[in-house]
Amino acid sequence: MTSFHELHQSGTFIIPNPWDTGSARLLESYDFPALATTSSGLAASLGKLDQQVTRDELVAHVAALTAAVRIPVNVDAERCFADTADGIAETVDLLAAAGAAGISIEDYDPAAGRIEPLETGAERVAAAARAAARHGIVLTARAENHLYGHDDLDDTITRLRAYREAGADVVYAPGLRAAEDIARVVQSVDAPVNVLALAGGLSVPELAELGVRRVSLGGGLAWVAYGALRDAARELLDTGTTTFKSRSLPEEDLEKAFRRD
Repeated sequence: MTSFHELHQSGTFIIPNPWDTGSARLLESYDFPALATTSSGLAASLGKLDQQVTRDELVAHVAALTAAVRIPVNVDAERCFADTADGIAETVDLLAAAGAAGISIEDYDPAAGRIEPLETGAERVAAAARAAARHGIVLTARAENHLYGHDDLDDTITRLRAYREAGADVVYAPGLRAAEDIARVVQSVDAPVNVLALAGGLSVPELAELGVRRVSLGGGLAWVAYGALRDAARELLDTGTTTFKSRSLPEEDLEKAFRRD
């Protein structure tokens, strides 16, 4: 099996985001090289909103996924569920013990409702990087500006550079859409860049041409699945028909994903 570190050395790869064990096994069966958790998708599977999952719930989720699949799993660890360096390290240790091949840490503080100051964000990345290095796992540092209405690309690049200097292996600014913005990030930061695939945004081949190393989907796949469930429920309630069954997963796909010799 190719290690998670090796996947980031060259080329472009897609890292889809399952939200439970079944979706992880299904995605693995389609030969993706790695998977990543999704905080919003996991929260939905637990009947919660995003940023309401506990650390214990995330660790249990990661342990279940890594036990179920044979490919690397990267973990959306949000803020690492801690305000201190020791707390961040403890979260990294727990996720590493659960089998994570990589984790991400972000610079948005939902309790304060703001993006953290640059110095604070860099210090937190450094704490996560030290812990990740002990376990040999990949650390992704996220600059959350563009998810929260702060479309200052200069600030985003400054943050990503600082996070790289603090020890991040990969950098990620979710929410970027324009090709020129993505290209500028790739050219400005000496690190592999993850980009979030957006509806109506650039295709994976187009992102690869810009030098993007990793493409993820966040909660996108989970919301497509929940959207299909909604549509099926509405059809049942409105017409009593079941035409949605024609879009069911084929039996052979189920067998490939869920049968283990």
